[in-house]
Amino acid sequence: MKFWDASALVPVCVDEDASTSVRALLREDGAVAVWWGTAVECQSAFARVRRDSLLTPRQEAEARAVLRSLANVWTEIQPVEDVRALCGRLLLTHPLRAADSLQLAAAIAWTGGLPDGDGFVCLDLRLREAARKEGFRVFPGL
Repeated sequence: MKFWDASALVPVCVDEDASTSVRALLREDGAVAVWWGTAVECQSAFARVRRDSLLTPRQEAEARAVLRSLANVWTEIQPVEDVRALCGRLLLTHPLRAADSLQLAAAIAWTGGLPDGDGFVCLDLRLREAARKEGFRVFPGL
């Protein structure tokens, strides 16, 4: 099982340049852990791409259906106090946005607080670097 950032799940649901590599990772493992806000982040990305006329309304509906299928089986890390508290340290340590600090804090909580080469799937360069510095093995290799 790997922890998946929304930036890596969107191309699972929508055809993008990174779709082939992230879909291969998902096929290899199949088990996904996410932050509790991941579904909202993905839905926001789908709507933004549709508004930019890069997806039709039908394609957006199909992407949301794929996301629902994933959500039915993924492990979701809830917004508990420990996750929120950890965000403070992450924001002091890494150049992250608030949502990215929540993603990374949830991933650290998922590991029991000790990421030791656990998998973190992400396409956002800043978040990838922070996850690597926190002890995660970051996928896909870019």
